[in-house]
Amino acid sequence: MLDPKLFDDLSRRVAEGMPKGLQALQDDFERNLRAALEAAVRRMDLVSRDEFEIQQAVLQRTREKLEALQKRVAELEQTTTR
Repeated sequence: MLDPKLFDDLSRRVAEGMPKGLQALQDDFERNLRAALEAAVRRMDLVSRDEFEIQQAVLQRTREKLEALQKRVAELEQTTTR
């Protein structure tokens, strides 16, 4: 999952940008914004960078194996057609 510190930082920055008259509501707003951001990201069904890189490596190995098998099949087809 995504780093919870990201949500904390983003909600804090938005809350700090609020006008001074609303500073009393800052803590409540920050908590609510953080919860809303987490819920929105969860609905997006995102993956972490680590998960993405792992799957990318698996895909690369699979492509390499596929290319090797395709080459082997082509060689065998040439052998049987001679």
